[in-house]
Amino acid sequence: MKEKRLDSLIDIAISKEEEAYNFYMNLHGRAGDKEVKDTLKFLANEEKKHKEFLEGYRSGKMASASLGMGEMIDYRIAEHMEKPDLEKDMNTIDVYLVAAHKELNAYNFYKTLAGIQPPGEVKDILIRMANEELKHKEKVEYLYSNTAFPQTQGG
Repeated sequence: MKEKRLDSLIDIAISKEEEAYNFYMNLHGRAGDKEVKDTLKFLANEEKKHKEFLEGYRSGKMASASLGMGEMIDYRIAEHMEKPDLEKDMNTIDVYLVAAHKELNAYNFYKTLAGIQPPGEVKDILIRMANEELKHKEKVEYLYSNTAFPQTQGG
């Protein structure tokens, strides 16, 4: 039964990663700025790697420890800024803010799933996946803050 539950969770997670990949590729197709397109392609590829990791983990080809546990900085920008409307034309700042919201939702998804699991391998992998999404959120919030509030000559 435990194995079936784990497979079900992994299937849900794979579906979420596919959804995120498609989301970023859709935004990529709508973006005009080359740097934004490159960032969106990077994020899409990260989601693709997550899917590949989950598939490898499910098949026994990868251990849960193969996901890193580096330290993250949570700027908490997405939590304090309203998500831009996806139906409107978006500028670079909007794209980064939308991406931050997407990563926050992914982080919360994995964190919530981990919170309802007993201690063990399933909980550990969900926490690692949550941290991967938080790393992406950190990257796009950094890009957002540097785009929205560029450094001036006076400091």
